[in-house]
Amino acid sequence: MAKILVIRLAAIADVAMTLPVIYSAAKANPQDSFTVLTQAFMMPVFINRPPNLEVIGISTKGAEKRLVGLLRFTSALVKFDYDIVLDLQDVIRTWIICAAFRMKGKPVYILDKIRKKYPPLMRRENKKLEPLPTVIERYADVFRAAGLAYTESFTSLYESRPADLSKMEAIAGVKTGKWLGVAPFARYQGKVYPIDEMEQVVATLSKREDLTLFLFGAKGYEEAVLEEWAYRYPRVKNVVGKYTLDNELALISQLDLLLSMDSANMHFASLVGTRVLSVWGATHIYTGFYGYRQRPEDVIGLPLPCRPCSQFGQKECSRGDWACLTQLPAEKIVSRVQAALAEQ
Repeated sequence: MAKILVIRLAAIADVAMTLPVIYSAAKANPQDSFTVLTQAFMMPVFINRPPNLEVIGISTKGAEKRLVGLLRFTSALVKFDYDIVLDLQDVIRTWIICAAFRMKGKPVYILDKIRKKYPPLMRRENKKLEPLPTVIERYADVFRAAGLAYTESFTSLYESRPADLSKMEAIAGVKTGKWLGVAPFARYQGKVYPIDEMEQVVATLSKREDLTLFLFGAKGYEEAVLEEWAYRYPRVKNVVGKYTLDNELALISQLDLLLSMDSANMHFASLVGTRVLSVWGATHIYTGFYGYRQRPEDVIGLPLPCRPCSQFGQKECSRGDWACLTQLPAEKIVSRVQAALAEQ
């Protein structure tokens, strides 16, 4: 029996995308034990995990933020004497952790970040618009490289045990009619549909008496915007800060549909088998970061020759007008949502 350490510290969406692979690998290798090292606040996502999988947390914004804290943590970690280390991130922090295991003679296998394959997809001239290997595939390749069996078997975090809806219902209520989630924000401007336009989408959809809308986002500015929308429009509920992460997943699992950007919420919905309509601007599903088992036809985006221009949406718009987002009519998004809900 091998003891395997799997490392992925950030970002939220990337950690979420490891779950289908890690759960599948753990099930395919029941004789081995797996330990996932990730951010402490992401640990609640790893629910209903296989019996040979455990999760430990690190705080890179707290005790382990500085080098001395990371070294102290690593010194304690190597004492667990893992047989194999899988680095699913390949950044300075994980290099330091992996170096400690290499010094003890432990094999380390590292994610291929395919850095050289992105520029042809991003460049303005002679763009090569072809899909790159998905991050799910590349995560799985790390397990295969380590000699582990791998069969993709993950379907949902609630595959083996239904979601506990008791705490969710205290705020969301008992489900009647259809439930639509709306997650209008993302980390970078290049992935965010204009907020005024998204408000019009919410306003239009809120007129449906058979539809309840749940708004997802982060605390601070996003929470303030969504709270205002919930106040203005009927059957619209802001759930920011109302749930712990595991209870938020339970709510997402009950949605008929989630409307989101290219963001972590798309990946959370993918983990619980909820269909997602996703709006894409500067980024593109061809970069390999689309939601697990989501339908390609559920992508909403404009076929502009400059798209994609960014892997993560962090670059400034070369045109200066964010046409990939500003030229997308709110009516088109409403129409796509209505059509998707009609299929449920």
